[in-house]
Amino acid sequence: MNRWLCHHLKLKTKMAQMNFGGVTENVVTREEFPLEKAREVLKNETIAVIGYGVQGPGQSLNLRDNGFNVIVGQRKNSKTWDKAIADGWVPGETLFEIEEACQRATIIQYLLSDAAQIAVWPTIKKHLTAGKALYFSHGFGATYSERTGIIPPKDIDVIMIAPKGSGTSLRRLFLEGRGLNSSYAILQDATGKAWDRVIALGIGVGSGYLFETTFKKEVYSDLTGERGTLMGAIQGIFAAQYQVLRENGHTPSEAFNETVEELTQSLMPLVAENGMDWMYANCSTTAQRGALDWWKPFRDATLPVFKKLYAEVAAGNEAQRSIDSNSKTDYREKLDAELKEMRESEMWQAGATVRNLRPERNK
Repeated sequence: MNRWLCHHLKLKTKMAQMNFGGVTENVVTREEFPLEKAREVLKNETIAVIGYGVQGPGQSLNLRDNGFNVIVGQRKNSKTWDKAIADGWVPGETLFEIEEACQRATIIQYLLSDAAQIAVWPTIKKHLTAGKALYFSHGFGATYSERTGIIPPKDIDVIMIAPKGSGTSLRRLFLEGRGLNSSYAILQDATGKAWDRVIALGIGVGSGYLFETTFKKEVYSDLTGERGTLMGAIQGIFAAQYQVLRENGHTPSEAFNETVEELTQSLMPLVAENGMDWMYANCSTTAQRGALDWWKPFRDATLPVFKKLYAEVAAGNEAQRSIDSNSKTDYREKLDAELKEMRESEMWQAGATVRNLRPERNK
């Protein structure tokens, strides 16, 4: 039995087993792995957070506030360098150029965008000396290595903590004394310490609990979710219903309220609190009947689209589209144009007015 398997089996006893819809899964909570233990595991480590865009600020600030030895690596004289200084990172002490931060680190948290990870990889790789750990928050680069060129050396740990939300949410929940759930994975355990390292980092960045996955499963589910119900599908459904209501004579305010505002402000908080059935139970009998009658036709209509989407993700086609698009020099300009088109659509212009009418914005 190899060292990784022995180590992993030994540490399985430290995890809780929980029932998720009839399936037992291993999870780690702060009860099994408290913050004090995480600090002890990483007391001799220097954690370099490379990238200060989406995940970098939340993860680095939470680690710092939790008492870990953390530095930030970022390109000098950039907006994100200035943002890091504004957040309290000190040039030459806790804020460095990317290469120097990698030299100083024993754990490199590679939190650049997927496209930037590909571009910067040669710089990162030469500082991945034996015994170090390379940390991701997304399985993209390592899973699609034949497309990205990101192939870590065999004598380092390769680990992942993937918070289930944005870096902004991770930070906000931390400051509220709460936590964002995260998945964790180990791709390589060269030192025999990868499990302790990854769980300690997961607790350190502010995870509420940690559930097991693999790099491949994380990126497949993540890409599917982003293109599906989390972002792509929901915008498509919003746009379709809004269009039908407008075509049938409903005003923009009414169409937006019945499509978006009631969902985000009234119904989804109930789902988040206690489940979909509980939300249904707290609506009118007319709403209940209609929802129960129509959810399966919507499932059946969208299921072929989701199957096609997952197949595209698994084949690597979605990854390649992202790489091709995000690596172009005019990527940012095209992105801004696409977001501007969405922002200036009638539906979201109506939404801006509706949001401004919320009572909390008019105190």
